Amino acid sequence: MEFDGIPLSGFLAALGGGLLVGIERERSKGESPERAAAGVRTFTLAALAGAVGALLGPVALALAGLAVIALVFAGYQVSRHDDPGLTTELALVLVFLLGAEAMQAAQFAAALFVLLAVLLASKQALHRFTRQVLSNAELADLLLLAASALIVLPLLPDQAIDPFNVLNPRKLWLLVVLVMAINAAGYIALRIVGGGRGLLLAGLLGGFVSSTATIGGMGQRARALPALRRSAVAGALLSNVATVIQLALILAALAPALLRAFAPALVAAGVVAALVALAFALRARNERHDDGSMPAATRPFDLRHALLFATIVGVALLLSAALNAWIGAGGVFAAAAASGLADVHAAAVSIGQLAATATIPLADARLALAVAFVTNSVMKCVAALGGGGADYARALVGGVLLIDVALVAALWLS
Repeated sequence: MEFDGIPLSGFLAALGGGLLVGIERERSKGESPERAAAGVRTFTLAALAGAVGALLGPVALALAGLAVIALVFAGYQVSRHDDPGLTTELALVLVFLLGAEAMQAAQFAAALFVLLAVLLASKQALHRFTRQVLSNAELADLLLLAASALIVLPLLPDQAIDPFNVLNPRKLWLLVVLVMAINAAGYIALRIVGGGRGLLLAGLLGGFVSSTATIGGMGQRARALPALRRSAVAGALLSNVATVIQLALILAALAPALLRAFAPALVAAGVVAALVALAFALRARNERHDDGSMPAATRPFDLRHALLFATIVGVALLLSAALNAWIGAGGVFAAAAASGLADVHAAAVSIGQLAATATIPLADARLALAVAFVTNSVMKCVAALGGGGADYARALVGGVLLIDVALVAALWLS
């Protein structure tokens, strides 16, 4: 939409964005004589000044920018004794720049205007999170994750270093970063939801961190509070739904063709896991959940666990490729069973990469992935017995068996 060749959408984005940010600043600047100088009108005018400056050319834009900076500096000299912060001043400069950007990319500038307003309005929540909620250990883990993704990952070579052309250092470290990020996301979700929402949600969220560990933890809760055994079993079975979702995401990223071939089996396993969990949850609907929630983890992630995951993937990749080269497809199945005992996601990564590079046929990859899934179920049953005792394990093993049967049956039918 233009008026005399001038894009009106850019002016509308600048006007709307300036008003949005200005309204937020107006509400937060207070009513006292020492209140901040910039409010709704100032921010709107700054956004429009940026738009007009961009329209008139670089010289006009530069002069307008210098004027805004001068006004910001003068305003800060007046308010710095009562409010030494620079948030409003920096926001005003950014609003001017976004007003100029709106003349080139209206939608992008509008999105940034909204993001800026949300960030400014979240002051109390962000301050509370950083000062009261975020612990020193969590901050250290956040910095470790950032360094792993932004410093270490780009420095690693992006080429295979083994005779079978399957071990790529950058891809293996990317797995380390992904494991830490997934664990951190699960940890944050548990912190936000808390324990009062019940074992079902805790089991589903915990499954994204580790289904086997979640099953063992639910077993410990069932052993401590026998009245919650059915609810604990339902939560433990829901962790298998998280496993299915993670497998689908891994295959979608590494081997879409294998995902399409294995999708019926994953859907069947996920549906059966959800239905069996629902059956236990309905039987346990009269149980009290006030004190039966899962305790939150003490750290967002464990670097050693992430490194172990990448090591398992690397060994599984090398072993599978070597056995496939020496003895054919049977070696891949043996490697899938061995790695599946440790971690089914690691097995999925290795099998997916082998299938994506056509090292093994798609049919063999489907069968190997099923073998890894079933053997990993053995470890879940062991965790159930060790964590919750015979009664809990008996119920859990029955549910896991149904999930495995559904996966194998769907794979055979498809």
